[in-house]
Amino acid sequence: MGLIESTGLPGDPAVVSHASPNWVTTRLDFLMNWARKNSLWPMPFGTACCAIEFMATAASRYDLARFGMERQSFSPRQADVLICAGRLPFKLAPVIRRIWDQMPQPKWAISMGACASSGGIFDNYAMVQGIDTIIPVDVYVPGCPPRPEGLMYGILLLQKKIQGESVTDGALRADRPVRPDGLFLPAERVDELSEPFGNSVHQTRSA
Repeated sequence: MGLIESTGLPGDPAVVSHASPNWVTTRLDFLMNWARKNSLWPMPFGTACCAIEFMATAASRYDLARFGMERQSFSPRQADVLICAGRLPFKLAPVIRRIWDQMPQPKWAISMGACASSGGIFDNYAMVQGIDTIIPVDVYVPGCPPRPEGLMYGILLLQKKIQGESVTDGALRADRPVRPDGLFLPAERVDELSEPFGNSVHQTRSA
């Protein structure tokens, strides 16, 4: 039975239908992607001057909160966007791989700056020449270091990419298994390959 609502005239009630006129319909993909892209929790992985620019982006002048990213997650298990801001030495290679493995799906990665993207000016034996050899990267932000506007533009590009994803794509959320060319190795294998340089767990493999 519908609700009874008076029209304002004495003795003249009106019956309101069960079906409310206020309804919304949309695609599941659009709804899920809209929620995901507007509630990203970044995991800052700052190692150099790019981290200072990232801090400026999150501060009051540039206000990263307007993109739904004000909640800085320093725990990988509560984060879904890994922002590598700065150079990545081989000592940190197994660390960033383990952090990536600990982040739950869905997750994305932003390579901030020339050093994270390609090694930058540090073309030597101790520096990883691009973090995309360790983890998959969704957006590259160029610059040395990039300004906060550059990082925000990269975040907007990531949001645009998320909005175009589909829940029916089974390969999209695959956690990037080890490829034949050696990219996207597990943390233990990266740890082993960093033997000549040591790492954050032990300075030499023989120790």
